[in-house]
Parts: sequence; structure tokens; C-alpha cells
Amino acid sequence: MSLIEKIIARAQANPQRIVLPEATEERTLIAADRALADKLADIILIGNPDEVHALAAKHGLTHIGEATLIDPENNPKSEEYAQLLCELRKSKGMTIEQARALVKNPLYLGCMIIKTEGADGQISGALSTTGETLRPALQIIKCSPGITCVSGAMLLITDRPEYGEDGVLVVGDVAVTPMPDADQLAQIAVCTAQTAKSVAGFEDPRVAMLSFSTKGSAKHEVVDKVIEATRLAKERCPELKVDGELQADAALVPSVGEKKAPGSAIAGHANVLVYPNLEVGNISYKLVQRLAGAIAIGPILQGIARPVNDLSRGCSVEDIYYLIAITACQAMDAK
Repeated sequence: MSLIEKIIARAQANPQRIVLPEATEERTLIAADRALADKLADIILIGNPDEVHALAAKHGLTHIGEATLIDPENNPKSEEYAQLLCELRKSKGMTIEQARALVKNPLYLGCMIIKTEGADGQISGALSTTGETLRPALQIIKCSPGITCVSGAMLLITDRPEYGEDGVLVVGDVAVTPMPDADQLAQIAVCTAQTAKSVAGFEDPRVAMLSFSTKGSAKHEVVDKVIEATRLAKERCPELKVDGELQADAALVPSVGEKKAPGSAIAGHANVLVYPNLEVGNISYKLVQRLAGAIAIGPILQGIARPVNDLSRGCSVEDIYYLIAITACQAMDAK
């Protein structure tokens, strides 16, 4: 069974309530129909009912009737949500009139449904920017306890079973925080290890904090940051298996790890890689994807108290379907 098949099976075994606030977007609605047919999740659609039903008829979608459909313009809970949103944002000067307008925005409405425990996760981005997806999540759902830094993990599936977890690696951050400081990098390490457990199913995440130096082979302030981040990650999460600073070959290749970092339980055996900054992470995963033919799945947003994930506006129906399954796996772990 492939990793994706395992993720789908895990989602089907414990269906979660996933909000799709872009229900009048064709790819989203087709993916929702497929998810409902496969009993992947309990789907909550936000959109104009007439438009949703017309699109469903146009594409011959026979399972959309199984979803919960919420019209943002005629929602009986609008005032309840507006009062709560105003209370949540009163320190930022939000008025009740502003709150009433925002709860008609499907992205805000979806997050309010999650906040009031009516759903377990949300996916958007087929029509919206990353900022539009993240803003309501951070304002309403907020970060997980002890986390102040949202980041994005990527699943890299390779044909090299000797590396990572039978050829699978979980890497971060590849999407959100450009220049994390040591504390933020430590948070990224903890969150990426958690994603490796909840989504990739790793029983034993082994985290390598990557650098151009291994155990003092080079001296620079950016190396010092990785060393400090490793210390903070261990302090923040004592049970986490993490080591650094490690070069990529020392993290992945047993013979190199043994030579460059003797005595390290992580060197040569890492299955989770934490990049020192977003520039390195984004470039490196795309190189591995294009030059080595790895399958890259993500980014998977992490650090939010309940999963809210972001699609590319160029996404496919399959991308949305897979992200529903991934979000469901995250939601199980977040409870």
C-alpha cells in the first residue's frame, strides 16, 4: 500500500468534518463529490445553493446531496458567529458591523464553524490567496498552544527506500516563514515531526536540523542559529528525536553520518528534515521533485490549532481530494 493509499484509508476509517468554503468552484465541487462517494470525510460546503446545485447537475455529481450546504448570505447562525467574532477581535477594534460582514465571507465563516466545534478542518485556495486563507485562521482559530509560527511541510516520496522512511521524507518549512529565528525554527521542527506522525504515519520521527555544517565543521552565525534551534527543540519537546546541525548527506546516509557525527542517533537515519530557512527549503524540494522525480505532496500547513490548509490556484481535482484526506488525518491528531 502506497503512502497516499494509507492516508486515504486512515481518513476513511475515522471520517472528519471538513469545510470547503469555495463550493461554487468547479474543481472543489467535483473533489467534494468524489470524497463523499468514497466516504473520505463528512463535507461541509459553503456557497450559494442555486449555484452549487447547478454545477452539480452540469457535472453529473450524484453525491453532493450528502454534504451539509451552508448559504453564507442566509445562515441562521450569522448573528451568533458575528457576536463571537466581535468578541474575539475587540482588542483589535472590530465593530459588530464589521463582524456581521465578515461572517458572510466563506473563509471566515468556515473558521467560525470550526471555532464553535461544528467542523474539524478547512481547505481553500483554489480561488483564494494564501494570505486570504491564513488570515481568518490566525484571527479565529489561532496557533496551537506554545506555537507562534505557522509553517508548511511537504511529503517527498522517492524511489530510494534506503533513505528516510522507506523512501519517504517529511520536510519543512517550504511555504510560510522566510527567515525563522532559532525559536521559530525549533517550533517548525516540533510541528514537522507531528505532521510526520499524523499525516505520513511515521511511528518514529527522526528530525535532522540541516545546515552547511555538521557538528562544528564550519563557524557562522547561521550555523549558530541551527545549533540553538536544536537545543530549543529538545527543551520544548524532550521526547522528540532531533539532532543538529547536520549536513544533508550526514542526515541521510548512514556511512556519512557515522563519519561526520559519530554517536548521533539521527545522523544517517533522519526521516524528517528541517531547513534553516524558507529559501533553502523551497528551492531544495523543487530540485528533488524535478531532477530526481520525487513526488511532492503539500504544502501542509502546520502550527494552527485546527487544520486549515491552502491549495494552489492551479490545483487539480486530485490535489483537492488528497488534501481532504490529509486534513482529515491532521484533524484526528488535533483533537
